[in-house]
This record gives sequence, structure tokens and C-alpha cells, in this order.
Amino acid sequence: MELRNGTQGRLTRLRRSCKRAKPPSVSMRRDASKVLRPLPVETNEDDEELMEEEDCFSTGFLKRDSLHPARFLKTPRYSLIREVGRGSYGVVYEAIARRSGARLAVKKLRCDAPEKVELALAEFWALASLEKKHENVVQLEECVLQRNGMAQKMSHGNKRNKQYLRLVETSLKGERILGYPEEPCYLWFVMEFCDGGDLNQYILSRRPDPRTNRSFMKQMTSAVAFLHKNNIVHRDLKPDNILISQKSGDPVIKVADFGLSKVCAGLMESEGNNQVNKNMVNINKFWLSSACGSDFYMAPEVWEGHYTAKADIFALGIIIWAMIERITFIDAESKRELLGTYIRQGTEIIPVGEALLENPKMVLNIPQKTRSIMSEGVKRLLQDMLAVNPQDRPDASQLEVRMDQVTCAA
Repeated sequence: MELRNGTQGRLTRLRRSCKRAKPPSVSMRRDASKVLRPLPVETNEDDEELMEEEDCFSTGFLKRDSLHPARFLKTPRYSLIREVGRGSYGVVYEAIARRSGARLAVKKLRCDAPEKVELALAEFWALASLEKKHENVVQLEECVLQRNGMAQKMSHGNKRNKQYLRLVETSLKGERILGYPEEPCYLWFVMEFCDGGDLNQYILSRRPDPRTNRSFMKQMTSAVAFLHKNNIVHRDLKPDNILISQKSGDPVIKVADFGLSKVCAGLMESEGNNQVNKNMVNINKFWLSSACGSDFYMAPEVWEGHYTAKADIFALGIIIWAMIERITFIDAESKRELLGTYIRQGTEIIPVGEALLENPKMVLNIPQKTRSIMSEGVKRLLQDMLAVNPQDRPDASQLEVRMDQVTCAA
């Protein structure tokens, strides 16, 4: 659940909205699998909306040529197969590229309110800013802006695209732009398809496997280090936003969902090999103030609304701890079992970050379970990642080195 400038009263309601999970059951795993079952587009409840989407893809994107405005590419480009996810901000489909036959994920976001525009643009800016690819970060193939039956490929900072500039202005002003007719506007994100579900589904539907844990720990750390080196703070790392691809046989982590991410611009101050090191120092001095994210993974300083990229390190520590020991809770809204660690106070469970904010001297009980398979090296690393003071946490590059050491030792 997303928090923005939460008060103490809201924190109390949040902690009461979740409860400790029972051990994973067969019935729960069946419920989770329903999310990815084939769903014919024409049978969805939102018939009018989906027909509009299906028509767009069956006729292909009418992509305007930037040099010849009157010329269009009318060849169909993608075919929607089924809906694989739906949230308050958009719908995700599995699709096929007509030319190559490649399986892709297509996320459609309706930009009809400033907060939706802000999330859509944040994801576009983050993914579009990456000049290089990384195996553990979901790859954006293209982003298309659709309005009035016309569609145009998005490019970052394109001042000739009036529709793009209107979206930016809407996001910056936080209100609808007066004088424009209220017509539907959509952003379509075409990305690589991940066939293994999310980290919750993958881990909780299988027996514990130390080898998989070590592999995932290294992959997630590598992804976060890559993002921070490229000036991107994710701000919403959680198992729901970590997808699994099994194209190559072995499961491969893909960090996804950049709707709350922040691109920290203007941090490149040197060249050559020193540029990366300088960049890492700077991104951890770039202060952010929007208290946003998902409560069970938020660092103490995020609850206060004054934090840096080190908040991603804390969130990753929560995820790894929960994954190794299979610590879960039941989300009050979705009723899903989710990986996440917490502090128990009486009958309530409290996010670790909030508990540390209330009691900075609290010592975390890592590992929680008496028969834990956690090594001493991983234990010490998690304690450092979850330090209440961000300055005591390793940065992403330091974490990557240490993670290699503890996983190899194990």
C-alpha cells in the first residue's frame, strides 16, 4: 500500500490492517495462480474499455513518422493474448510481437488524473534513462502515447511532442490543464515478459532452496547497484515488484514497477573509472522528501520523509531476510500472503522501519527462527543493511562486493 505523508493515526490503522500469515496452504497457492490464468479479453467485465484496447492492437499502432507527419505505419505490431494483472492505475497483458513472435508484457496506464500521470511518467523516465541493459532489470522495448485513436512513440524530453509536454505539465502542476478537452489518454509500456510470476509466488510455491536464495540475493543486489549507478532510486522495492523470468531455464530476477522511482539528475561529476565511484557517493547524498512506498519495506527515515538511496538498501534487507526465513503476513486489502518481516507488539505487527523509528536502540532478532539456515556472514550483512542510521548501511556498490563474499562463503 502506498503512503504519502502519513500521520501517527494512519500508522496505527496500517499496523492493524495486516495479520500474521499461517503456513502456506494448497488452497492459498491455488488462489495465487489464478492471477496468471488465461483470461480472454472479450470476457472481461470492462467490455467497452477492452474492446478499445483490442482494436488498437489488432489494427496496430498508427505510429506517426517524425519527419513526415502525414505518413503512418499501419502494419499491426502487437496482439494481446490475455490479461495477467490489473490494479488501480492500469492493466497488464501478455502480448505477441507480430513480426518476431516474441512474447512481451504490455502495460496500459490511463492518464486521466495528475497522480496517474505522475506514476506513468516516473516509470517512463526511469526506464528510458537507462542507456545500458541489465539482466536483472526489466527491459523497456518502447513506450507509446495513445490519444484519439492515434499513437506516437514516446521519447524522453521530446519538445516537439505536444501530448508529451501536456503530460509533463499536468504532472508538475498536479492538476488538469485548463482549456483542453477531457479525452482519454493512455501510455502503453511494451516490456519483456516474465513467465515466473513475482517473488512471492515463486518462493512460497516451492520448497526452501538455499541455492536459489543465494542466486536471488546476488541478482537483486546487482540490480539495485546498477540502478544506483545510473542515478535511479527505486523507492518501492518489494516482492510484488520483483518478477521472475525462466526463459533460460534457471530463474532470473527482474526488478520492475518504477512508478515511484526517482531519477536523481545532475550527479555526474567526473570521467573514466572514477565517475562511478563519485556517482555512488552523490546519489547517497541526494535527499528525497516524499514519504512513499510500501509500509513493510520502508526504512525508518522514509516514514519521516527525509531519506536517500540508502532506503533501497533497507528494503532489500527486509526482502532477503523474509525470503531466507520465509516470514510472511497476510495483506489486508488483497488477502494475499506476502513475504515481509515485522516486529510483533502484543497482538499487532509493526513494520520494522516504523518500529526502529519509534525505538532506534531496538536490536533486531536476526535470524528469527532457532533452526534458521542463515549463515553468520548473511546475518551480519542483514544487520548492517537494516541499520537504523542510513550512514551505517553499505551503499549499493559496497553491498554488491559483500554479497558476493557471503554467498560464495556459503
